[in-house]
Amino acid sequence: MAKIFVVGIGPGGAEYMSLQAIEALKKSDLIVGYSGYIKYIEHLACGKEIFQTGMTGEIERCKYALQKAAEGKIVSVVSSGDAGLYGMAGLIFELAYELYPENKATTNTEIEIVPGISAAFAAASKLGAPLMHDTAFISLSDRLTDYDIIKKRIRLAAEADFVIAIYNPKSKTRINYIEEAVGAILQFRSSETPVGIVKNVCREEEKIIITTLDKIDYGTIDMFTIIIIGNSATYIKNGKIITPRGYSIK
Repeated sequence: MAKIFVVGIGPGGAEYMSLQAIEALKKSDLIVGYSGYIKYIEHLACGKEIFQTGMTGEIERCKYALQKAAEGKIVSVVSSGDAGLYGMAGLIFELAYELYPENKATTNTEIEIVPGISAAFAAASKLGAPLMHDTAFISLSDRLTDYDIIKKRIRLAAEADFVIAIYNPKSKTRINYIEEAVGAILQFRSSETPVGIVKNVCREEEKIIITTLDKIDYGTIDMFTIIIIGNSATYIKNGKIITPRGYSIK
């Protein structure tokens, strides 16, 4: 039976990949991915066919993977972080059912999701323990989601006192979205709410900033930045951000 692994390769270096992810890549005849991520797994791709595209080539990559799997190849489709969080897992299933409406995709091609360490969880580990309570993960990219919906989600997450982990906070065309998001959050949070900013997490260019909502330096933020905004109980202690789970410490 043909097979597609949808592999979360983690946030950066090989040390952040799971053994399951490494084994999936080793078993594969073909590795498919965004060119910016392929470089992190080149040491595992020797002698294998590689199909890569630039940004916005997700549909092309997934269709190619499904086509080659249908021809009998073992294929790995790679995502940074976790494949099921803003990754390729959903698109592979959607296209499989679209291209094979009679469910042949699942009878002839096995699809296995290989989890990875998400950028948000990696960033949280650098900051302390900011995700210890209920958390909302929100991307500010409006390429696939209407911006009005994104703004509504930000507002409601802030009102409900979720810790908020923000992906894709800024790009060349989305310069002010993060400032607008923080403005909306400030309607429900103290200006002294802890904020963790991690740029290029687990990579050579990694940069970690711990600050508060009213002191964010927006010039340090780009599309490779994860921003974690605490809830009303989150605090900073000894240079770490902590969100209490609710245990009573006596």
